[in-house]
Amino acid sequence: MYVLIENFSLYAEGFFGTVQLTIYASLLALVLGFIMASFRVAPVRSLRVLGTVWVTVLRNTPLTLLFFAVLLGLPRFGLVLPFQLFAVIALGCYTSAFICEALRAGINTVHKGQGEAARSLGMNFGQTLNNVVLPQAFRSVIPPIGSTLIALAKNSAIAGAFSVTELLGTYKPLSELGYNIIWTFVWIAVGYLIITLTISALFHVLEKRYGVAR
Repeated sequence: MYVLIENFSLYAEGFFGTVQLTIYASLLALVLGFIMASFRVAPVRSLRVLGTVWVTVLRNTPLTLLFFAVLLGLPRFGLVLPFQLFAVIALGCYTSAFICEALRAGINTVHKGQGEAARSLGMNFGQTLNNVVLPQAFRSVIPPIGSTLIALAKNSAIAGAFSVTELLGTYKPLSELGYNIIWTFVWIAVGYLIITLTISALFHVLEKRYGVAR
C-alpha cells in the first residue's frame, strides 16, 4: 500500500494520462469507424475499395509497428506534433478498423427492405443510412463496440514506450527508486481495471437502454 501512498501523484498522472488518451483515441476511432463503415456499404465502388483497404491494412498491421510508422514517419513529411497526439492518431486509426467492421456487421442485420422502402420515399444514400439503417444497426453493435474500446484502453499501454505519459509507464521511475516491482504492477493493474470496468458499465447501461432484447 505504501507504494501507492508515497507515489500517488505519479500514479495519478499516469492514470489520467491513460484516461485522456483513451477518450481522445475512442472519439477518433468512432468517427473514422463510422466513415469507413459508410464507405464499405456505399454504392460507389471507389469508396468501397477505400474502406476495404483501410480495414484490411490496419487490422493486419501490428499496433507497435503502426506507432513507429506514425511517430517516425509523419515528421518526415513535415507534420510535427506532440507525442501524445501521435499516440491518439495511431490508436484511433488502428481501432477504427475494428469499429468499422462492428458497424458494418450491424448494418448487415438490417433487412434490405428497410433501405428499399427509404429509397422509394425519395431518400438518397446518406439519408437512408443516417435516418433508417444506422439507428437500427446501432442497437445490435453496442456490445462489440464496448469490447473494442476496452481493448483500446489496454492497448494504450504501448504509448508509454514512445515517451507518452500513461499508466504503465509509471513502473520505470518506481523501479529505479527500488520499489517492489510486484506491488508496482498491482496498482497499475488496479488503475487499468478501474478504466475498463467504467467503460464496461457505461456500455452495459447503453445496452440495457437501447440494445436489442435477447
